[in-house]
Amino acid sequence: MKGKCYLVGGGPGDPGLMTVKGRACIEKADVLIYDALSSPEFLSWARKDCEKIYVGKRAADHALSQEGINALIVEKTLAGKSVVRLKGGDPMIFGRGGEEAAELAAAGVPFEIVPGISSSIAGPAYAGIPVTHRDHCSQLTIFTGHEDPTKGESSLDYAHLAKTPGTRVFLMGVARLREICSELMKHGAEGDTPIALTRWATTGRQWTLTGTLATIADLVEEKKFTSPAVAVIGGVVTERAKINWFETRPLFGKRIVVTRTREQAGELSVALRELGADVMELPTIRVEAPEDKLEFAESVTHAHTYDWLVFTSPNGAERFFEAFFAVYPDARSLGNPRIAAIGPGTAKKIAEYRITTDLLPEKFVAEGLVEAFAKEAIENQTVLWVKAEETREVILDELTKQGAIVDLCIAYRTVPETDDPTGAVARFTEEGADFVTFASGSSVENFFALGLPWPEGCEAASIGPVTSAALRQLGHEPAVEAAQHTIPGLVAAIVSACA
Repeated sequence: MKGKCYLVGGGPGDPGLMTVKGRACIEKADVLIYDALSSPEFLSWARKDCEKIYVGKRAADHALSQEGINALIVEKTLAGKSVVRLKGGDPMIFGRGGEEAAELAAAGVPFEIVPGISSSIAGPAYAGIPVTHRDHCSQLTIFTGHEDPTKGESSLDYAHLAKTPGTRVFLMGVARLREICSELMKHGAEGDTPIALTRWATTGRQWTLTGTLATIADLVEEKKFTSPAVAVIGGVVTERAKINWFETRPLFGKRIVVTRTREQAGELSVALRELGADVMELPTIRVEAPEDKLEFAESVTHAHTYDWLVFTSPNGAERFFEAFFAVYPDARSLGNPRIAAIGPGTAKKIAEYRITTDLLPEKFVAEGLVEAFAKEAIENQTVLWVKAEETREVILDELTKQGAIVDLCIAYRTVPETDDPTGAVARFTEEGADFVTFASGSSVENFFALGLPWPEGCEAASIGPVTSAALRQLGHEPAVEAAQHTIPGLVAAIVSACA
């Protein structure tokens, strides 16, 4: 049985610029074949059993040749798989998507093309440069600065490009920038024509360099500016002084590591990216089923017999309710226990199942929850504590002292994350970071267990006192601790530290 291949444009880098259809294709894919320009976040959208194959190409460094990629997408699709070939930008704008589509067509393989937002327009927009503007131009020309190296000579008509009115945009041309500018000026373009280069456009790594056709090549060498970049030539470049919106965000230029599990990283990553940060997801733990699955199942099955259900993490709430609704189709089967949550993040997860939280402490830590229970008169009441396999026993000990009968429901365990499909470990080692964020004691322990060198000038950012204590135990004083022990609180603390 034949499958189907989707040639999907991943956009310029900001995962928020992926199309709705592109994301849907990734979420249902059996095989995801991706390149170096794809956002690492896209990988987290794929199913856990999806086969992920990296085929990235950058300059002379090819993980797989184009011929090999063509053969791979045909092979996997003919095997009856739903295949997503994920490419940066738009697959049909200098992305060799046409060649891949032709190979699929020749093999009789069903395929679809899912366009993406091209960096040729998105890059300038994020740099504050409109590619068309009534005061400057009404024409846009896009060309590539990287041509087939087997061709004897360039097919670019520089005489025509030099005289073409309006904005000219070229991609993949940093390596040949001096030659391109020289040829344009030789054929009549003015040396003082404004030009801007934007590297890693639409991401927290974005860097824009401006100059003129006569000066930009020297500036690129002086600043050690490298690819990937998009170049804009024309009077529209001057608009950047007025509408440079992205590079003025409060965390722009800050490289921040997120160590939460892949499933949980999204909330923190999105919040940091929206403030301009260059986010590097480096999960140090992953959540797995508890060792004793039968005991967990029995605890969930009898949850309706308790006076209180206590949840101390979103993971625990999610695992509990997934198991509960696998047994009981009706939410009323839960009975009428009161619900306690350690903080708003956990309460938010519980609310996803249309369950209201009855008790939320003022301080979002175990001690705060214990203090809240002290006002509830729980003597002789039964409590089911839904928790991770290894946690502090504060809640068990203190609620027992208050006279409650406490049972444990071990919903999950955290184990070290060993998979690194995006190369985040290598990037952290080579490039360092400004902050490493920690949202739990287990993320602290597992991060330092990796044995990675702590970068010079890097600071630890903690979600709260328990996590900070774990950092201090390992000899790292947190530079940032959230006043409100939540993800928004952690983000606010980082912004305050960078102000």
